[in-house]
Amino acid sequence: MTPETLQNLPYRPNVGALIFRADGKVLIARRTDMPGVGGPLTEGVWQCPQGGIDGTETPHDAVLREAREEIGTDKLHITGEYPEWIAYDLPPNLIGKALGGKFRGQTQKWFTLAFTGTDADINLNQQTPPEFDAFQWVELATLPALNVGFKKPVYEKLVDYFMHNR
Repeated sequence: MTPETLQNLPYRPNVGALIFRADGKVLIARRTDMPGVGGPLTEGVWQCPQGGIDGTETPHDAVLREAREEIGTDKLHITGEYPEWIAYDLPPNLIGKALGGKFRGQTQKWFTLAFTGTDADINLNQQTPPEFDAFQWVELATLPALNVGFKKPVYEKLVDYFMHNR
């Protein structure tokens, strides 16, 4: 593909979940397809659950499905949403490879969800292979400082908004 062709690829519709525990901490999980898997919790690339919107599925339905698939629990309910869609481009070395090679990046609708269970209700082995190998609960304000890779600008927007609108 030429650089012009790559830049003309569409964005994949996607949802993201900021999952909050009763104490206000948010769930973040370590990706299994990046370096650092299986190591100390200070290693690896971390993200909040997210995923594509299937067919005619609504974003509300998609975020609950994605959370169920990725962290193995349905002890969640939607409490809010970011007012706009947030688009990001993949890094140049991933365009044409990641996301099936069909997209230049993603446009995401983000939601806040309340988690009503305990850590024992989270099962990262629902998918084969699992997307995540570990999770932790962190302060919302710390998300952009963690290793969230090229998605850091997305997390900065989310933190800025939800620190004042939750």
